[in-house]
Amino acid sequence: MLNALKGILNVFIPIFVAIDVFALMPLFLTLTAELDHSERNRVINQSILTSFLVCLVFVSAGEFVFRTIGVTVDDFKIAGGLVLLIIAVLDIVSPGLLKTQGIERASIGVVPIAVPMIVGPALLTTLIVLLEHYGIWLPLTGLIMNLFVVHFMLRQASYINNLIGKTGIQAISKLMAILLASIAIMMIRIGLVNTIKGCF
Repeated sequence: MLNALKGILNVFIPIFVAIDVFALMPLFLTLTAELDHSERNRVINQSILTSFLVCLVFVSAGEFVFRTIGVTVDDFKIAGGLVLLIIAVLDIVSPGLLKTQGIERASIGVVPIAVPMIVGPALLTTLIVLLEHYGIWLPLTGLIMNLFVVHFMLRQASYINNLIGKTGIQAISKLMAILLASIAIMMIRIGLVNTIKGCF
């Protein structure tokens, strides 16, 4: 029981950090400011479903591509860790830069809320590494749990925003970015250690 709980936490936390729902909420409120309650809920449902489908497609295609070109898990840990580190640093010094490019009003549940605001490079990189380490079912469970959390928090976004305030949300988002950077460093370290061991 404890091992199962530990496994769930080991996949849930990195995915939660990669999505960074606290950075997503203010942008979501801005994009849906002119929508009524039912339209906003439709956008939320559309974004969650799209996010799940995009992750499934990416994971399926990603594994096939990696096997075809001979990329190892450790190769991807190093490269993925570097990508996550860059994303985390940019999120700390230039908040919102990666998530607000090319925003259009049409179909906002798909673009930009689902992609790239929920399913961005950080989430996709994290998923691939977790899949290689834990197999498919545990990361998939962690993803679904996180999407339920995102769904709930977006529905309560106005209340949470009023409760915590803009400064509080920004502070939590910065903390998420620092945690993401820590996960990135861990991935790079493990990848390098395993690669060096494989050379001897």
